[in-house]
Amino acid sequence: MEHQRLPIAASLLAIGSGIAWSFGAILKRLSDDIDAFQYLIWRSVGIIVVIEILSAVQRNPLPTLRAWRSGRWMMLANLGLFVASLAFVYAVDTTTAANAAFLGSLTPLVAVVFTRFLGERLSRSTIIAIAVGLVGLLLTVFGDIEAGNMLGNLSALLASVGFAIYTISVRSNPQRDWSPVLPGYGLLMIVVCSVVTVAHDKPLVPAAPDLMRALLHGAVFIVVGTLMFNAASKVVPAVPMTVFAQAEMVFVAIWGVLILNETPAPLAVLGGAVIFAAVIGKAVYDTRGGRKQELVTAPDLPLL
Repeated sequence: MEHQRLPIAASLLAIGSGIAWSFGAILKRLSDDIDAFQYLIWRSVGIIVVIEILSAVQRNPLPTLRAWRSGRWMMLANLGLFVASLAFVYAVDTTTAANAAFLGSLTPLVAVVFTRFLGERLSRSTIIAIAVGLVGLLLTVFGDIEAGNMLGNLSALLASVGFAIYTISVRSNPQRDWSPVLPGYGLLMIVVCSVVTVAHDKPLVPAAPDLMRALLHGAVFIVVGTLMFNAASKVVPAVPMTVFAQAEMVFVAIWGVLILNETPAPLAVLGGAVIFAAVIGKAVYDTRGGRKQELVTAPDLPLL
């Protein structure tokens, strides 16, 4: 097999996108006086405003509306990201940032299992990677039993399922323009979270510092990180992009220790290491002998 040298600038851009995304988890944890639903409303507002401005500058049709007028697969992609985003933010709010990151890293393995719905068979190496990932999952969860964060851990797992739903939607037609999904799921998030917030008799407009952190998360860290990721994906092959995508979860755990002063349980750290090893090991294995890339990087949301 002929080996290509990875473009350094694009590779750093891919890693940088994960670092940009990782700051969102910290912004949420620093927003003490706002719950996950209130936060997600204004994070989504930030996303939609910036995406619509970019589209208007390029004279493209309104992407937020196109997301809900482009067929069932596009709607399913919107729903998948809605579930993933809501679940992950709730997980960060209710368990340690490290645990949310470790369990969220199962996304590529969960996604490849979901490709069975598209008629794709699981190879032996994929089955082994999934089994190793499950061992990591069990270690992470059992390491957190005494802390009483099971609901947050389950929510992090649900986030992986949501991303997997998005992934199989994209796999249904890889040549299609999926760019409307980001503002599309943002609109759904605003509607649902607004209803939940009003039902719980909470204000739709929270305190200014929390509101600004949510807007900053959506308008800057999500949008800029996604633009960086997609720019890198044009020149970096799929397998290393799968590895680079793990930078987000690695740095979420790092910021949890350095900024939030969290101390994850030793078993949780071991479980996270096992999960990362399963995902990265499978991606590297796929490069040997020209094997087909089975892991799909998520989220991969082309905006341009």
